[in-house]
Amino acid sequence: MELFDAHLHLDDEAFAADRESVVARAVQAGIIGMVTAGSDAASSRAAVALAERTPGLYAAVGIHPHEAAQVTPEAMADLRALGAHPKVVAVGETGLDYTKAVVSPEVQQHAFVQHIRLSRDLEVPLVVHCRDAYPQVLDLLAREQARSVILHAFSGSVDIAQACTARGYLISIAGPVTFRHAEQAAAVAQHVPEELLLVESDAPVLAPEPFRGRRNEPAYLVHTVRRIAALRKCGVEEIADTMTANAKRVYAVA
Repeated sequence: MELFDAHLHLDDEAFAADRESVVARAVQAGIIGMVTAGSDAASSRAAVALAERTPGLYAAVGIHPHEAAQVTPEAMADLRALGAHPKVVAVGETGLDYTKAVVSPEVQQHAFVQHIRLSRDLEVPLVVHCRDAYPQVLDLLAREQARSVILHAFSGSVDIAQACTARGYLISIAGPVTFRHAEQAAAVAQHVPEELLLVESDAPVLAPEPFRGRRNEPAYLVHTVRRIAALRKCGVEEIADTMTANAKRVYAVA
């Protein structure tokens, strides 16, 4: 079984002591590709550096909405320059997060628009983080005519998922779908059209059962895939192959 981890943060300090072992365990678990995403300028540079020296690892460059105040013309110019690297396959993660009042909505929205425009200019997918802001995210994506969109670690309802997939956006499912009372996540995993479905670890966070509450790593992705297969009443290898093909297609990797 071949798996593709559509989103994680391999540069995170949680992996500082054993990053190479984490990658080795991922390969042993059948993971043939991973996209490590930046959350600010420094982590975006680190993501590119890691991707450059790690087979099967690609990078997304962006500034997380919690760090949206860092989005200056200079910062966006730096991201644009990083985007020229052959291992950079997406812009993100970016988006809106209204769960915590870390940065004002206005600042977040301005930063999000800059990322949408950059993804269009670079002709790569946009990796979107959204918490408690789906109406605003969908409005800005439409207004700015986003062309290729991945809703990472999707946390919305089935109705919101359907609104996203009606536009051709991809929905990426993470570890919480395995949690005992995750009815909404389970329903989403059942209803997303198979050609728009991705799976991710979001490591080092969002570890699936039976690792909930521990440091997550990409090797655990198999548990999320098994849960998605059970919910969709299909074979594990069948859905794994589909999601891997989807990731390769949207990220334009071999």
